[in-house]
Formats: sequence, structure tokens, C-alpha cells
Amino acid sequence: MVFKTPPGVYAPQDDTWLLADALLRENIGADTAVLDVGTGSGALALAAAGRGAAQVTAVDVSPLAVGATWLRARLKGLPVRVLQGDLLTPVADRRFDLIVTNPPYVPMAERRLRRGRGVAWQAGADGRALLDRICRDAPPLLRPGGALLLVHSGLCGADRTVEQLTGAGLRAAVTDRRTIPFGPVLRGQTPWLESHGLIAPGETKEELVVIRAERRT
Repeated sequence: MVFKTPPGVYAPQDDTWLLADALLRENIGADTAVLDVGTGSGALALAAAGRGAAQVTAVDVSPLAVGATWLRARLKGLPVRVLQGDLLTPVADRRFDLIVTNPPYVPMAERRLRRGRGVAWQAGADGRALLDRICRDAPPLLRPGGALLLVHSGLCGADRTVEQLTGAGLRAAVTDRRTIPFGPVLRGQTPWLESHGLIAPGETKEELVVIRAERRT
């Protein structure tokens, strides 16, 4: 899939495509209710709709992302409902068979941003400002047998994510891994990451992980 992403919207990258590969392994049909949290360009929501899901909801805090996803879905004739809001807040009263999310997860020295391009990746000193919220708020929105697919950097602690989701009653495990070179954002953060022990001196690659968590009952 080729996406022309407007300025100010997070463009699909390695983490998007890794999560898309995991999404394609899921059993998706017309009755599958899918939620894409932090949709960005809409790549994952459109991938789910393209697989035949007739109930796809995409959420993003960015008006630009909401507009871009809505327009792309309409141009492709895909049934995607797009909502603006903070993570799972706009859909707190609904339940889903599949939740996918590629949230901001880059550890950075700056305080959590509320506007600007950095909102798409900056996630506090440990990279978990949004991850921890998703691990807390997503499990109650899953129907029995439903699954959460979550991608983030190994720098944020995959074990911690698995532990939180397991503690919420889900069966969770890392299902996909991919090692990639640091992108421009992490390269710019290298001295800070080294000084805080998040990477070894001279390290230039990060591991991306996809975690799948399923509600059994």
C-alpha cells in the first residue's frame, strides 16, 4: 500500500508495517468490530476495512490525522468511522473484537507535548506515557475472544507491557520482532538515551515488538 501522508500527520514506517503484518494474520470478517487507536495516516484502519471488516473505527487526537483518514477512506470506498479524541476516550462505551494501536513511544527528555509534530512520537522519559494508559484502558473494551495488537520499541520494555496486560486478565505475549536502524528522532536523542542507560554507548539500532493480548472470557 502506498500512502501520501499530509504534513503534520505520522507517516507509515517500519512499526506500522510490522503491525500491519500481524493484523493480516487475524481472522477478520464482516462482523468483526475493529478499533485503530492513534490512527495517524489511517493505514491500519484501512487495512482492516480492506480485509472485509464492516465495523472499523479510527481514533486520533490530531484533527489533521482525522481529516486525512476520513478522506482516504471515502476515496477508497471503505467503511471507516473516524473520531477525534484522546486515545480510547471517544469509544469508552463500546466493545471490539480487535484493537490495534501504534502509539507514541519514543523516550525523550522533554515534557509530554500537547501540540506540534512531536506529539506523534514523544512519550515521556520512559516512553510509556501512553502505553501504560492503553494497557489499563484497552482490556475492558475487548469482547470475549477479542485481541489487542500493540507495537512499540523494545526501549520501552516489552516485558512490562506483557505483565500489565496479563495482570488485566489477558493472555499476552510478544509475537513479532524486527530490528531497525535508529531513525532521525532517536539519532537526535542518542546522547540522552545513553546518559539514562536506555541504550549502550555506540548503539545505533532498536528492536520493534508487536504484543498480542487476547481476552479469553
